[in-house]
Amino acid sequence: MIELGILGLQVCALRDSEGSLMTDHSSDPKLSQDVHDLNQQGLSSWEAKATFWDELHGDEGNLFHQRLISPAVERLLDLQAGEHVLDIACGSGVMARRMAALGGLVTAVDFSAALIERALARQQPGMPPIQYDVVDATDTQGLIALGENAFDAITCTMAMMDMPTLSPMYRAVAQLLAPGGRFVFATMHPAFNSNNPVFMAEKADVGGELVDTLSLKITHYLDMPPVLGAGAPGEPNPHPYYHRSLQDLLSDAFDCGLVLDGLEEAAFPPEDHNDARLISWSNYHQIPPVMAGRLRLGPEQRGA
Repeated sequence: MIELGILGLQVCALRDSEGSLMTDHSSDPKLSQDVHDLNQQGLSSWEAKATFWDELHGDEGNLFHQRLISPAVERLLDLQAGEHVLDIACGSGVMARRMAALGGLVTAVDFSAALIERALARQQPGMPPIQYDVVDATDTQGLIALGENAFDAITCTMAMMDMPTLSPMYRAVAQLLAPGGRFVFATMHPAFNSNNPVFMAEKADVGGELVDTLSLKITHYLDMPPVLGAGAPGEPNPHPYYHRSLQDLLSDAFDCGLVLDGLEEAAFPPEDHNDARLISWSNYHQIPPVMAGRLRLGPEQRGA
């Protein structure tokens, strides 16, 4: 086998177009602040780019959402018509609209008033009603005020990596869920698609045939600082991203009495191969860029 060398390196892809994140991987002094300040920094960023993000995703989300995120969340959620469901960090309402179309009675919240305004603007006559409100996912009491034990299901899709802390949301979820309820989340895969993947491509002569091999290089996982990153080409401003290992992602949930009983790792199938763009998540069929999980109340909480 003749090794012809590395074709190219790409320090992260773009989260919106390819489900990853564009960053410079440097530790930014602007991010060495407390949780409140970090959350406010994120809020300011999302307020400024709400219109851009809404127009980018439209009514039903981009290909990444439609092919990976929504199917995984829907399978784990198994939403039944008439169930009360809360969508935390709903953005411009893509997942909320989908759950309403499936028959859910949907309440959707986000900390950005501008994103909620965009979500409301997409509600058309004849569409299933959705109750939208401005509530911060890091405000435990604000979330609980939506109704203790009121929700059969709660979702949070592709937003946990934007939150400086998860424990306030987990504490609220434990009180918001009705008996037998479930919390389903989707996030960038912490092992493969967080703040530091380097996309690699190699071309080699294998038995007289030139073969492309794609891989990822991961240099950090357990301990990584937050970074400022842009989610898509042309965004007006970046926002903070927070890497968490799998244990960090779930430990606060376990501390709140939630247990994990479902997990999916979503990758693009071979039929989505993109010949026009070699280094693309749609060509990494064995490496999942998205992880979705389902949490439920543990026995102690169910009996409380």
